[in-house]
Amino acid sequence: MKIYDVSTTIQHGMAVYENKSEKKPTITTVTDGYISETRLDMDVHNGTHVDAPLHMIVNGEAIETLALEDLVGSSKVFDLTDIEDKITRKDLEALDIQKNDFIIFKTKNSFEEEFNFDFIFLAKEAAKYLVEKGIRGVATDALGIERSQEGHPTHKTLFGANIIIIEGLRLKDVPAGEYFMVAAPLKLTGIEAAPARILLLEGVQASQ
Repeated sequence: MKIYDVSTTIQHGMAVYENKSEKKPTITTVTDGYISETRLDMDVHNGTHVDAPLHMIVNGEAIETLALEDLVGSSKVFDLTDIEDKITRKDLEALDIQKNDFIIFKTKNSFEEEFNFDFIFLAKEAAKYLVEKGIRGVATDALGIERSQEGHPTHKTLFGANIIIIEGLRLKDVPAGEYFMVAAPLKLTGIEAAPARILLLEGVQASQ
């Protein structure tokens, strides 16, 4: 069994959304004799994280409402590294996407270490297609699933259909194919997102 850790490392100087200084994590270690303790101050949208509807919907569901059964199970990685600008409905129609799939997009984003303001994103009509297909979740290798769309229609379309959104994966070394995914957001409550450690296991079948 091969395990791919597709999570972003939380560290000083890591890439954050739009390079906003207030989003950069602060890591402070204090050592007293032989005892060291570290304090971490970070935005819950830093690095690899799971979004909940509350992120974009007033009075939406918070992170603790997402079912672990939807975050642990089969997934499909699609190689879309030839795409420029955005993922469209036409791009998705060429893929084997089935009801209840958890789909993962590998794009050019996975090969960049710095934040790119022109990152590859999921267009609103493509989000509507995913709703029609009835998937359970979608993950991307950008720090946002959309950009340059007034009103955030991609987020709202997916959240409106109870589709889970994961952002900030690192997929450079992951081939396209089917994997058993373990996505474990921090056990937080009452907020709109949570950092996550996400593993893709090759050669493991989900039980029926």
